[in-house]
Amino acid sequence: MNQIYILLGANLGNPTSQIAQASTLLQDRIGPIVKSSALYVSEGWGVTDQPLFYNQALIIQTDLDKQTCLSVCQEIETELGRTRLVKWGARLIDIDIIYFNNEVYESEDLVIPHPLMQFRNFVLVPFCEIAEDYVHPLLRQTNRQLLSKSEDELVVKKYT
Repeated sequence: MNQIYILLGANLGNPTSQIAQASTLLQDRIGPIVKSSALYVSEGWGVTDQPLFYNQALIIQTDLDKQTCLSVCQEIETELGRTRLVKWGARLIDIDIIYFNNEVYESEDLVIPHPLMQFRNFVLVPFCEIAEDYVHPLLRQTNRQLLSKSEDELVVKKYT
């Protein structure tokens, strides 16, 4: 059984509803959600002139391999209306694979661990809630250590 670590994000339409829909579809198509973080809100990273982002981290158990999981994630994004127009731009839904077990993997369309996650508080904060002691397989530091060393100045707040 594999464990896939996913970050959901949205900032257009009804982000809380879209994240909930994505979560349900992931559970139906990839496997049971073992842990999920609260929803978090932050400004956009990279492109700041856009609506606030909502994010949630998930850990899912799956029998699927990483490339199949990527295909399923992209199918769900398309189904929920995602279009890829601007890098780091506004979106209806974003489903990113952050970790897969404790593997290091690189293909043309997938890099695991996610290559920018250690620079992004909007990734680190929700993952610290559900997997603070998970050790990044390349950097050899826990999510908590990565967050404590992060130079990202974006404030990430729990959604209430």
